[in-house]
Amino acid sequence: MNEGIVSPILLAGGSGTRLWPLSRRDYPKQFVTLVGETSLFQQTCDRIQGEPFRPAFILGQADHRFLIAEQALESGLKQATVVLEPMGRDTAPAACMAALLAAREDPDRLVLLMPCDHLIADNAQFRASISNGIAAAQAGQIVVFGVVPNRPETGYGYIELDPDSPATGGLPRAVKRFVEKPSLEVAQDYLASGSFLWNAGLFLFRAETLLQHFESLQPEILEWCTDALANASVDLDFVRLEPSAYEKAPRISLDYAIMEKVTNIACVALETGWSDCGSWTSIQEIAVKDADGNATRGDVILEDTKNCLVYAEDACVAMIGLEDVVTIATQDAVLVTSRARAGDLKGLVEKLHAQGRPEAVHHPRVHRPWGWYQGLSLDSRYQVKSIMVKPGAKLSLQSHMHRAEHWIVVSGTVEVVRGDEAFLLTENESTYIPTGARHRLSNPGRIPALLIEVQSGPYLGEDDIIRYDDVYGRSPETTSAA
Repeated sequence: MNEGIVSPILLAGGSGTRLWPLSRRDYPKQFVTLVGETSLFQQTCDRIQGEPFRPAFILGQADHRFLIAEQALESGLKQATVVLEPMGRDTAPAACMAALLAAREDPDRLVLLMPCDHLIADNAQFRASISNGIAAAQAGQIVVFGVVPNRPETGYGYIELDPDSPATGGLPRAVKRFVEKPSLEVAQDYLASGSFLWNAGLFLFRAETLLQHFESLQPEILEWCTDALANASVDLDFVRLEPSAYEKAPRISLDYAIMEKVTNIACVALETGWSDCGSWTSIQEIAVKDADGNATRGDVILEDTKNCLVYAEDACVAMIGLEDVVTIATQDAVLVTSRARAGDLKGLVEKLHAQGRPEAVHHPRVHRPWGWYQGLSLDSRYQVKSIMVKPGAKLSLQSHMHRAEHWIVVSGTVEVVRGDEAFLLTENESTYIPTGARHRLSNPGRIPALLIEVQSGPYLGEDDIIRYDDVYGRSPETTSAA
């Protein structure tokens, strides 16, 4: 096998609803550390390094661009190209864009289209499964990867294998059809038959093969995606698709648009543990449990409690006499639900959005390209924040119309620009930024700088920023902090 013959395309979009309150719109589940010591996105980045993979493309949302870049870099994925969707258009336009990106380099390039919010237990076995599909993909087939089911699951789509296509050493088998999420009774029949696999949403294909299918079956998607890529702009290290063209692409899944209509599909069994991490119930299923079936993370105390999932981000969570309950406690929100209803969070999050609740969108800790800030206390005329500035990073040059700020350095060293003066502050030193003064904060050191910021004034909204200069290319009209 030749090294570097597969271009991975990571689908990094997401709405952050299914694992609320840990996952939110501005910080969806792929960037959250749920299982293990790194995020699902970082685990995906680790999975696609080395043979047979080429440098990756990452297709994500503009709001998450700095999270994508930072976590990819932390994972050692240094040559990835980050392509920003102006809006979500489901998996068919994303797959079409993936094929177009690869075809610009080589129409015969193999493309591995994969979500980056799934848990895969064994990276070596994953790469072996991908290798088992390469010859079929090179021959012009679309290869889908299926998971051998271990329960009658109603939340997944299924792949029915052709009974006349025998299983041979992990090599591809012919696909008879794709099936939507079944009822429990039907799912039990699927499991008993042995002819059905879960659809993991992983596809391997020649770029030109998929583009030919789009040309014959979904020409509008191909047209608008081609225009969006041809007129894309480069913003720092990101490629921004042209919004007006991409917006016209129909919102449709790849299964509906292409896979259910073509016949040249083969399936390879993904012979490793897998989960789509799509609900708190699925997180509990894959988590390490105690003798009573409880899975916990953080400061948790249990008494006479069984089969519960408990996540404590900051406070101690204590439970007595409960069974089959999910409790997720973050700094600003607590979710308590039965395990049976843990997958029904969409309506709840929609209510939060309808009420304008920030808990639906933001975490208390808000990530920025230069680091993060976290609210500690808020009243009508003052706000206290903790701020971390990464080594070598700097905030924008800015001013505020309605608030003044005090900065106290807790650790590290920062450089402060205030009006025409510039000076350094180290631990236990502080400064004052008057209302209307141009100012900038940066970290010239080699360790993260941690500060406490005290804001005071009649209006403390994050849109009270006039931005004059920004090394991260954010426009003066951007209404996000610093």
